[in-house]
Amino acid sequence: MGYRSVADMFISRVQNTPNAEAFSYPDASEQWQKTTWTQVGERVRKIASGLRALGLEDEARVAIVSGTRVEWLYADLGIMCAGGACTTIYPNSTPSEVQYILEDSGSVLCFAADDGQVAKLLSQKDQLPELKHIITFDGKASGDGFVMTLADLEAKGAEYDKATPDQYKAVIDRITPDRLATLIYTSGTTGKPKGVELLHDCWLYTGEALEEMNILGPSDKQYLWLPLSHSFGKVLETIAVHLGVPTAVDGRIPKIIENLAVVQPTFMAAAPRIFEKVYNKVIAGAKEAGGLKFKIFKWSMGIGKEVSKIKQAGKEPTGLLAMKYGLATKLVFSKLQARFGGRIRFFISGSAPLNRDIAEFFHAAGLLILEGYGLTESSAASFVNPPTANKFGTVGPILAGGEVRIDDETGEIQFKSRGVMRGYYNLPEVTAETLKDGWLCTGDKGELDADGYLRITDRIKNLIKTSGGKYVAPAAIEGAFKAICPLVSQILVHGNRRNFCSALITMDEESIVAWAKDNDLGDLSYADLSKHEKVIGEFQKAFDQLNGTLARFETIKKFHILPKDWTVEDGELTASLKVKRKVVEQKHMDILDGFYTDAFAQM
Repeated sequence: MGYRSVADMFISRVQNTPNAEAFSYPDASEQWQKTTWTQVGERVRKIASGLRALGLEDEARVAIVSGTRVEWLYADLGIMCAGGACTTIYPNSTPSEVQYILEDSGSVLCFAADDGQVAKLLSQKDQLPELKHIITFDGKASGDGFVMTLADLEAKGAEYDKATPDQYKAVIDRITPDRLATLIYTSGTTGKPKGVELLHDCWLYTGEALEEMNILGPSDKQYLWLPLSHSFGKVLETIAVHLGVPTAVDGRIPKIIENLAVVQPTFMAAAPRIFEKVYNKVIAGAKEAGGLKFKIFKWSMGIGKEVSKIKQAGKEPTGLLAMKYGLATKLVFSKLQARFGGRIRFFISGSAPLNRDIAEFFHAAGLLILEGYGLTESSAASFVNPPTANKFGTVGPILAGGEVRIDDETGEIQFKSRGVMRGYYNLPEVTAETLKDGWLCTGDKGELDADGYLRITDRIKNLIKTSGGKYVAPAAIEGAFKAICPLVSQILVHGNRRNFCSALITMDEESIVAWAKDNDLGDLSYADLSKHEKVIGEFQKAFDQLNGTLARFETIKKFHILPKDWTVEDGELTASLKVKRKVVEQKHMDILDGFYTDAFAQM
């Protein structure tokens, strides 16, 4: 297309499809409202003009601290159309974390979701001399004008635009592909978070490469709930604008299933944890139903897996198998498909490895999950499986225009493309360690098959080396256990420099509650269940099954069920629901150390 910037891409979208549906969102009464590209264009122009009226200069940073909602998109597009760069901040960040990112980025303005987020910012105001204004989506304005509402900003923008009608396009026309568009701070599992500099060209490349795949278009419908403060969410914004895909926006995780029935999307991107939870719920529900229903479920899954293998070979079922699959779909699979709105063509899974067994379970039920891979440092989308040539257990080939190689000595995945960051903000030495002659050193270990499909084995830093000198890839073991045990929520395999592997686990609340009722333990709390011998015995059975598939040095000799699940709020999970290994291990080191003492072994 030859766009010069995301802003250029956006105004082209408005001009080319002015009356097409752009975004939909739930209003205060939970009714879904739709907007056209013309309507979005008008609001973005007011926001951009308002930011210029407040004195925003080219490439100056404007932060957003908010959950995923349609105003986030308007603000982000407004920032870029004003020539600025967006600093993204997770809404669950602490006041000190917000203060660090705003100070480090030099952000001069900040959008905040509500009064709670505004209060967080105001508590750090004395340490943020460069911050000139806060613009709130739902909160109240302050008497001194430091905090203003989004409506106030848009009114100011309308006045500014009326007085200087040529400014809006003039600003957009001078934005070049090499200008900073987005500054995303990594989750910072160790040390301070680093600001990843993503240029306008990074997002242009992503849009062009996904367009070349020819898998999405205006006839599709996207459901967007992922954090827009994360690079994966930003890719989904790019899909909406570049490909003109109508997008329903609501970041409230508890509302996903309810909203899907209303929105009826054709595709949705998610982290593996979402698919694991649905998998756990379906398996637990089928077992709870028991009797004939459970027999029908098992028969249907058997048929589905046969069909899945045939489809993976690029063929379609015929004859008696096709008839059986039609019956299985009517009796079982159609109900699962209906949970997601009944129109899903495929899902996209990213941000963490998806267990192959879980992917094949969904495929057996007629729901295709395409696994992809990328880093914040590469604008998230770098590899993805095509729907017509999907390979389970891989993250697909690199997107068009990219190159990939595997380091001969370490097995590290390294790649380059226009999507790769300019560098880490104000960290030249760390940038030089990560970018070598244009190649992004990912820190992930993997291998390429004959067709160029990438399989990720683990994080190099996460590889466990036992005291016996054996290397263990924990992610593969963790994924396999999740497919075996529907009662598990999270698992962390431990054993670096130890003489055997052990595990910390948490329980899936819905699944364990259902199981407890069936086993006369329904009156016990989550914490009490985590210590009950029947529950421990059930998990031991799952570990016995898992260990039967592993090499002796990989087997899990001991495990401990924790009395509380891990959460983003408690700092054990990243915003994209990945386990912060070092945080969890440090928090529970007394338990882990206890695994390796004789006293604990005798308990």
